[in-house]
Amino acid sequence: MTVQWKRHITWIIMLVLIVAALGYGFRPQPRQVDTATATRAPMRVTIEEEGKSRVIDRYVITAQVAGTTCRIDLNVGDAVKKRQVLVNISPLQSQALDPRTYAQAQAKVAAAKAALSAAEQNVDAARADADFATNEVQRLAPLAEKGHVSVGQLDQAQAVKRSAIAALRSAVFAVDVAKYELEAAQTALQYSGDQVADTADIIPVRAPIDGRILKLQHECEGVVAPGTPLLEIGDTRSLEIATDVLSADAVKIKPGMPVLYERWGGELPLEGEVLRVEPVGFTKVSALGVEEQRVLVISGITSAPEQWQTLGDGYRVESRFILWQQADVLQVPLSALFRSGNQWALFVINDNRAERRVVKVGQRNGLSAQILEGLQEDEAVITHPDDTIEDGVRVKSR
Repeated sequence: MTVQWKRHITWIIMLVLIVAALGYGFRPQPRQVDTATATRAPMRVTIEEEGKSRVIDRYVITAQVAGTTCRIDLNVGDAVKKRQVLVNISPLQSQALDPRTYAQAQAKVAAAKAALSAAEQNVDAARADADFATNEVQRLAPLAEKGHVSVGQLDQAQAVKRSAIAALRSAVFAVDVAKYELEAAQTALQYSGDQVADTADIIPVRAPIDGRILKLQHECEGVVAPGTPLLEIGDTRSLEIATDVLSADAVKIKPGMPVLYERWGGELPLEGEVLRVEPVGFTKVSALGVEEQRVLVISGITSAPEQWQTLGDGYRVESRFILWQQADVLQVPLSALFRSGNQWALFVINDNRAERRVVKVGQRNGLSAQILEGLQEDEAVITHPDDTIEDGVRVKSR
């Protein structure tokens, strides 16, 4: 072989190596993707909202009568026993009289005394008339029997007697009225100004149940009208959780559903049960300024009372309503799914290539989706697939 042929062969080899290097450098590279594995694990579908604890039975203690209450020597949180006196209500103090009104009151007393004396004199006069009429009837009765006087005269005398007796009774009643008027005038004069209330007149306000003070609405001493709220009492050992949820979520919640209470301050979540879903919604403005229709869901706590004795009225909890749950569910991250027409699909990694596969999806929560058909356990799927991922594309896991 000549030198010239050796040079040609060398150039040909170099050209082949350059073409091979260029082909290797410009060949399609595998797409780097995020992957996850289809696994079997417990799964829950929940609705999570913020709620508040509240006492089930609250008692607003009000004033039964108008009067003056003493200062309430109780604080919020103090324990009270049934029938314990919470506050006393004293009668209202009489109005103080100025000199002019005081003189008028004295004059009314004197006038009442004079009226009583006049009424007593009228009684004496009426009694005299009644005695005279009685004697006259007794005198005419035997004469009428003997015919010395007419029967008409006797009847007239008897009528005068009945009239005199009725006038006597009326005069006696007038004396009683005069006595009451004198007593009223003397009372207005006697009880004017500040008077110390009689112990028998003080009305005690008692606790209806064993519980704790929740609110003091009239702590200081002062005058109260009938029905004025004084304080609130409730049994903090009997709590319920009120959670407002979106009306679209409320229709999915049914009485008897299990609830988990998280981030309430304890180490472990508390368990509960939905008691009722209120049938009336209300409008609430969210933090973003959007008006939302929300509904109150009332649930109870079924965990042992020893676990939540530190909870009180109005404490914040996170309520997680469990709509659906299973212990063994084939699931993938929700980010691996995408819509393909009217079906759900995902990309499975098969021999380092993306394989597009249609699957049947069951329950979904915010993180995972249940796979009913189209996928096997431990198969790797691509999460967050972009537009560059197509069926048959070479892929490489990050």
